[in-house]
Amino acid sequence: MLIRSLWAPALLCALLAACGGPKTDAPATKAEADAASPKAAQAEPSPTAAPVAAVDGARIIAANEEPGAWLAHGRTYSEQRFSPLSRITSDNVDELGLTWAYKLDYDRATEATPIVVDGVMYVTGPYSVVSALNPVTGTELWKYDPKVALTKAREGCCGPANRGVAVWKGKVYVGIYDGRLAALDAKTGKVVWEVNTIVDENRSYTITGAPRVVKDMVIIGNGGAELGVRGYITAYDTETGAQKWRFFTVPGNPENPPENKAMELALPTWTGKWWEFGGGGTVWDAMAYDPELDLFYIGVGNGSTWNRAVRSPEGGDNLFVSSIVALKPDTGEYVWHYQTTPGDNWDYTATQHMVLAELQIDGKPRKVLMQAPKNGFFYVLDRETGELLSAEKFAPANWASHVDMETGRPVETENADWSKEGKLVSPGPLGAHNWMPMSFNPQTGLVYIPMQEAIAYLAPAPDEQYAGKGTWHLGAQPLALPENKKEFDGAVAAHRGHLIAWDPVAQKEVWRQSHVTVWNGGTLSTAGNLVFQGTADGRFVAYTADKGEKLWESPANSGVMAGPITYEIDGEQYVTVAAGWGGGFPLALGGLSLAAKVQPDSRILTYKLGGTAKLPPPKPGLIEQPAPPKVTGTEAQIAAGRDLYNSHCGMCHGPNAIGSSMVPDLRYMTAETHAMFPGILAGARAQQGMPPMMDVLKPEDVQAIHQYLIKRANDLHEGLKAAAKAPEGEGG
Repeated sequence: MLIRSLWAPALLCALLAACGGPKTDAPATKAEADAASPKAAQAEPSPTAAPVAAVDGARIIAANEEPGAWLAHGRTYSEQRFSPLSRITSDNVDELGLTWAYKLDYDRATEATPIVVDGVMYVTGPYSVVSALNPVTGTELWKYDPKVALTKAREGCCGPANRGVAVWKGKVYVGIYDGRLAALDAKTGKVVWEVNTIVDENRSYTITGAPRVVKDMVIIGNGGAELGVRGYITAYDTETGAQKWRFFTVPGNPENPPENKAMELALPTWTGKWWEFGGGGTVWDAMAYDPELDLFYIGVGNGSTWNRAVRSPEGGDNLFVSSIVALKPDTGEYVWHYQTTPGDNWDYTATQHMVLAELQIDGKPRKVLMQAPKNGFFYVLDRETGELLSAEKFAPANWASHVDMETGRPVETENADWSKEGKLVSPGPLGAHNWMPMSFNPQTGLVYIPMQEAIAYLAPAPDEQYAGKGTWHLGAQPLALPENKKEFDGAVAAHRGHLIAWDPVAQKEVWRQSHVTVWNGGTLSTAGNLVFQGTADGRFVAYTADKGEKLWESPANSGVMAGPITYEIDGEQYVTVAAGWGGGFPLALGGLSLAAKVQPDSRILTYKLGGTAKLPPPKPGLIEQPAPPKVTGTEAQIAAGRDLYNSHCGMCHGPNAIGSSMVPDLRYMTAETHAMFPGILAGARAQQGMPPMMDVLKPEDVQAIHQYLIKRANDLHEGLKAAAKAPEGEGG
């Protein structure tokens, strides 16, 4: 088999630089900031005397009347991520240069979309740290650190990322990784109120998404489906933090009455004892609002477990997993839904970016909602009724042949069902499009999608039981990457990333630019005939929006995943992107990627025409491997250690101990770390972020894992020696 698994079920052995490997992940200090970064904590006046964060619904609705601002997550309620600004164009973008860079506190997954309004930029970094910056100089005005416990990262899917804030009537709202929602004073960063959004403290809930504010309510969902939670989304009063409504996305224990009519509708579509695994359906990212129809749209995530035969053994569509749901924003009442992947069996979430637009379809103007979710189909829906208008593949997908336009359902192929035997599935759980936001340019009529090709071999674990907080629950075997070079190289080649321009009316690709690997950044399109996107291999790039010609690029020192923005102050247009490598792909599979050498180095980067600032040299990569100890374990012990490692540690440190740049590559452990190994797993480095694991491991398990890592260190040592003689790389 080419790939035994491209997503190992895991318990997150570590999410910070804790195990003595060659990389560190401690908070960056101001002393570590580079010359291009502004000095901190000097409260410089903002460039305008306007009130701070004086945003309300009317102002967001009229966002095109002040194109120089970036008022909301997608700039407008429609989430198009299109800017009418045109001082930077396809004719002069080659003059673009860095004007300032701001160093973030943690070098981890950096995914935020900044907000720029009333002369202030508000942006988040890893672990939900919020910074208010002068958008002209990058000078820090204030900073809020919610002090999330570093070990909390074990309880999340893909690293302690945060995708941004919302602002409203003088306050800044941030969802915090550990489940809190905070309202901050926009002038000072002081906490005005804080609420705990978690409904069950015995489950692994997190928040990584950006809140949205509608009609004096701040709305936020949660993550955690892989770890066994029940999804929901909640609205809170912007002034007081009082809960206004909560909409559960999947039913709970049927012994309890359904919370509303939507849960009554969903309940018959589930079987078995799904609630023991939580059910999933988390609303961890996408939202949009139509003020004319007064409808609020949410994208709902995957089921828990991934394997539908485990969570719902007698079948069923499992509403509302992998669905787009329309709600009444005043009450959270259900209006309609469209399920992109009924009975989702592959982690094909519908949490990817949603865009609202008006398109001419069959000669008539239609108010539409567009989404390109993980499953590889591009959907166009009537956003008033939820009617499916069209759906076509925008990426390779072997799990379904097409979407039946009469039923609206995908037609599954023989490759789809892996509940009884393993199957090679495309797309894999990384998806044909992940969370990185797409954009829509109403001038070209094109949608710009960070598309990717990523397959996975999925095989069932039918006897899986819920194992408690901090535990992954996929219903899949803890398989891993191939260890021989030929098959390993095949796994590398199976991952390809592209930027594609998609015509949503004709449902066809217009142009593409290909990248070295998957996990490239979100997109911004502008009236200057430009599309901006960051790349996994550490570049920020501009293309023509109409033809896709590459015009300009600049090094970013790190992989760029976030969606860029643009704004204008005093006649000068700026382009900003948050850079910093991390998230699910680098953590779980970064070791197989050509981008594995890209270092996590988190900054906010801002460009203007004629900018002359410089970044420091990129972080160094791997150090020389220390001489590994001799293998003393038996073959049986090492085989057991391999399965234990891939189950409990591989999601962070890499399958088969092939690590990425995100956390220590355990094949590089020092003699001191080897000596400390049992103590580290018992919690000796909890303060550095390495969570204790003895709640799920026995002493003999620790010994087996250690022997497996020693064996893999020796494999690498021999591979490096061979490569020095005949430089063909280490392979797997």
